[in-house]
Amino acid sequence: VPVMLYDAKLAQRFASELLEEGVYVIGFFYPVVPQGQARIRTQISAAHSIAQIDRAVDSFIRVGRRLGVI
Repeated sequence: VPVMLYDAKLAQRFASELLEEGVYVIGFFYPVVPQGQARIRTQISAAHSIAQIDRAVDSFIRVGRRLGVI
């Protein structure tokens, strides 16, 4: 699932902070994607428990607020 952030430095920092929280994501930015199209990518599986998904969502909210995205 791509999460569009559009800014390369923001995508790098967001991915790094999520990884510190134990949520595995990958940042994609130029030259992998066009400039201005930076994003992070997550993988969601039916094998994930509801608790794992809830934890990941909570981490996205915390990091997003900390970085001023939400």
